[in-house]
Amino acid sequence: MKYVLLLYSDEAITPDFGTPEMDAEMQEWFNFTQELDGAGKHLGGEALHPAGSATTVRVRDGKTITSDGPFAETKEALGGFYLIDADNLDEATEWALKIPNVSYGTVEIRPIMEFN
Repeated sequence: MKYVLLLYSDEAITPDFGTPEMDAEMQEWFNFTQELDGAGKHLGGEALHPAGSATTVRVRDGKTITSDGPFAETKEALGGFYLIDADNLDEATEWALKIPNVSYGTVEIRPIMEFN
């Protein structure tokens, strides 16, 4: 079954790029991705630019409304995702627990709907 692992964290406490802390964490991300690849479970995924770079689009009463940033007010922002192939939710959870920012962020596991 396909699952998406949605990666959330508070951007205010995430290490800054170019710092030794982020360099070390990035190595953990590369190692995790390599392990996922090696197990044949990695179907895709991407890191996202910070939430402040987002544009939100809505249509209300026939009018297009765009705004800067995410629509929801939250401390944790979506920072990226992995698309994986796991036998079940238990296996997907095992992979989620290996994600480097799980100790200070949140990983949402969501099954993918498949249509014939």
